Amino acid sequence: MSQKKRFLLRLDPKLYDALERWSADDLRSVNAQIEYLLMESVRKAGRWKNHTPPPTEED
Repeated sequence: MSQKKRFLLRLDPKLYDALERWSADDLRSVNAQIEYLLMESVRKAGRWKNHTPPPTEED
């Protein structure tokens, strides 16, 4: 299992509140929700080239 990279992310409080509500609706932590949204954006933009495909929701 690979280790995840840690970094500090500063967000507008209103954006964080929206993410918190959305993550609760999807039964995820805020961190997992942000990671999921970023992964979907990277995948849709075709930026996941030359890498092992990221895990999907089914994995």
